[in-house]
Amino acid sequence: MKKICYITTVPMTIKAFILESAEYLHKNTDWDITFICDEDEEFAANLPEYIHYHPIKMTRGISLDGITAMMEMKKIFREKQFDLIQYSTPNASFYAAIAGKMEKVPVRLYCQWGMAYVGFTGLKRMIFKSIEKYVCKNSTWIEPDSKSNLQFSHKEGLYPEDKGSVIWNGSACGVKLDKFDVEHKSEWRHIIREKHAIPSDAFVYGFVGRATRDKGINELLSAAKTILAKYSNTYLVFVGPEEADVTINADLLAWAKADERVIFAGYSNIVEQYLSAMDVYILPSYREGFGMGVVEAEAMAVPVIVTNIPGPIDAMVKDVTGFVIEKKSVSDLQDAMETIMYLDVKSMGQAGLEFARNEFGQEEFFNKLLEDRKKLLKC
Repeated sequence: MKKICYITTVPMTIKAFILESAEYLHKNTDWDITFICDEDEEFAANLPEYIHYHPIKMTRGISLDGITAMMEMKKIFREKQFDLIQYSTPNASFYAAIAGKMEKVPVRLYCQWGMAYVGFTGLKRMIFKSIEKYVCKNSTWIEPDSKSNLQFSHKEGLYPEDKGSVIWNGSACGVKLDKFDVEHKSEWRHIIREKHAIPSDAFVYGFVGRATRDKGINELLSAAKTILAKYSNTYLVFVGPEEADVTINADLLAWAKADERVIFAGYSNIVEQYLSAMDVYILPSYREGFGMGVVEAEAMAVPVIVTNIPGPIDAMVKDVTGFVIEKKSVSDLQDAMETIMYLDVKSMGQAGLEFARNEFGQEEFFNKLLEDRKKLLKC
């Protein structure tokens, strides 16, 4: 029986990207499965009984808790003798890579789901890139969640070209087609638009995620302000935590909060219903590991607009399922938002639906993931 351990900084990452794949491995193998992340009583109470959970105090950002976390991991690795440890998110990966190397864990798998340093400049970028390289060096294998990020990593010299791979076509977990079920689109579209008083014939732009600078929210708000002023039947919907990051332009945020056609829906566990209410999904991000929201939107037959960065460009087909624009360009985004209004968005949406189903279905992704883990474990 193989023993594997998943490590992330916070439980949310496990819930979003790991829990279901771990369940698939449990059903199809006799492997022993452990989770390590920051302590969360509700998370622990809702875990399946077959999961072993070792909470370790970890927080995002720079923290003195890191040394303690690394030593606790080292102790657990020594006691449990895992065959494979899988880590993702910056802090957890740094601690786990070092502790795993010290305890000579046979397979140290770095799931490179986004690189923080890409969004930095100057000395800060140099320091965080060095940390990224150090994590990669201490890992026995690296798996980015997009092919373009694998190419980027090799080009940046983060690890050699014979080290690293992408599972199937990318993503961390594939798209759950029974949740993002396009058969319910008309029903959900009506429910959400009625809930937020959005006219049935309005053209709705949408975004899902945290409102931060690196997600391109300043550019989105700036472009939307012009579009909404020019076209009276257009709306912008944000789905995600209501608290905007301090990096968001205060004047733009004040405008958005005051405009009745900019809707802040808050966090939701029914994202598929909100996507159904959108005519276009926009991800104007500066950096991504993959950009799962792009494929989820396509699964709901919604066209997309993404920035020309590694990750999202793998999740769509340029000029077929949506548009690709340059990052940080308000004019590019505004042009794309205006142009797409006059196109056949239903045909683009249908193309996106077929692409998502054929290239990113979760069941097939899990099959590929299991094959990959067996290969890494040599079983």
